[in-house]
Amino acid sequence: MMEIDEQTKKTLRYSFADGIFASGMIGFTQEYFTPFLIFLGGTLREVAFLSSIPNIVASLAQIKTYDFIRLIGSRKGTITVFVLLQALTVFAMAFMPLSGFAGPSTFIAAAVLFTTFGAISTPAWGSLMANLVPENRRGTYFGWRNSIMGSIIVATSLCAGLLLYTMKQESIAWGFTVMFGSAFIFRLLSWFFLKKMHDPETGTPILRVKISLKGFIQKLKGNNFARFVLAVSLLNFSVNLCSPYFAVLLLKELHFNYILYSGIMMSAPLSMYLFMRRWGNLADSIGNVRILKLTGPGIALIPLLWVVSRNPVYLVMTQVFSGFLWAGYNLSASNFIFDAVEKEKRVRYISYFNVLNGLLLSTGAIIGGLIVNLLPALQGYKILSLFVISSLLRLACAVTIPLKLREVRRVEDISSNQMFFSLIGIRPLIGIQRKTIRYLR
Repeated sequence: MMEIDEQTKKTLRYSFADGIFASGMIGFTQEYFTPFLIFLGGTLREVAFLSSIPNIVASLAQIKTYDFIRLIGSRKGTITVFVLLQALTVFAMAFMPLSGFAGPSTFIAAAVLFTTFGAISTPAWGSLMANLVPENRRGTYFGWRNSIMGSIIVATSLCAGLLLYTMKQESIAWGFTVMFGSAFIFRLLSWFFLKKMHDPETGTPILRVKISLKGFIQKLKGNNFARFVLAVSLLNFSVNLCSPYFAVLLLKELHFNYILYSGIMMSAPLSMYLFMRRWGNLADSIGNVRILKLTGPGIALIPLLWVVSRNPVYLVMTQVFSGFLWAGYNLSASNFIFDAVEKEKRVRYISYFNVLNGLLLSTGAIIGGLIVNLLPALQGYKILSLFVISSLLRLACAVTIPLKLREVRRVEDISSNQMFFSLIGIRPLIGIQRKTIRYLR
């Protein structure tokens, strides 16, 4: 097993501190952009714009991450510059609720900047972390890290929901101001710890690798990584067809209050982060591809569960199941990129993958917003018809494309029973077969 030197350990500790405060910022923003837009009087179409335009711009902006690294001279420098810009953007957002002139369009424009600045730093951060964490520990490390960070996101998000719930109707604007102001402070502390990290490859070969987007797409034709890109991007297109409208259904159609909204929406990420560490341990053993194939079909069924009932307790249970599946899928998708791409190409490939994935994700949100009012009502709600369409498309993507995906590193060949018991943390007493190692080409 590869040993980690003292400087790398120190950098990972700083990264952990950065993650704590970055998670606090996410908790105060991620699930509350759409509620704030609704508070400002945003329509379904504007909700679609909020869910698509920032992602489109951010995806395209990531093409320039490599150029920013060359200009600034390091991945760390690029990360810290754009994280600081993101912090300043959320600081400006804190003044919008009380300004009197901020409307849906102004807020969407701010959300574009917020998302874009964060997105530009993402490929550089991913490349840096892939260098710092040994290949055979990535699943375990990121599973452990994400479980802790996710718990912080859930805790801060619930605090935000409780804050809005306790506010009188005429004081909700103050609630959003406090939330976005807190997000600014958390991001600023995150930036402070990012500046202390060490970049082991400042000025090295990553700055000399030249791969155009066109060349990237041509290289993908017919190969294993191409199938991965298609599988993830098309699934996210299908997911985002309806995911922006969960908040609309809960707040506008069902008239749930903010604390109920927060409890339901946070059940999924809480479950996701609690299970992520266990999924990570399993992924290190059996590989990322097998987990992608296992969780994809289950993710396809989630919107159909919302059609069954809108009882809050039932929806929380549905969200817990959703988080369990997304924990495995998201972690394995991220780590597959680290495994499949040479370190010199990671900045470029992460950028280009995010471009294609982001464009399809945004397209899903736009199409969902355009067709939702044209659909027949299901059980009294047109949004539920959109959920059914999303579920069918998810199923088609999850079942067909990943079938030919291949693992790119050595993994353990274990039975489904062994995988199940490993996931829930119980070793079966009988019927254990010797594990064999295979290399899938």
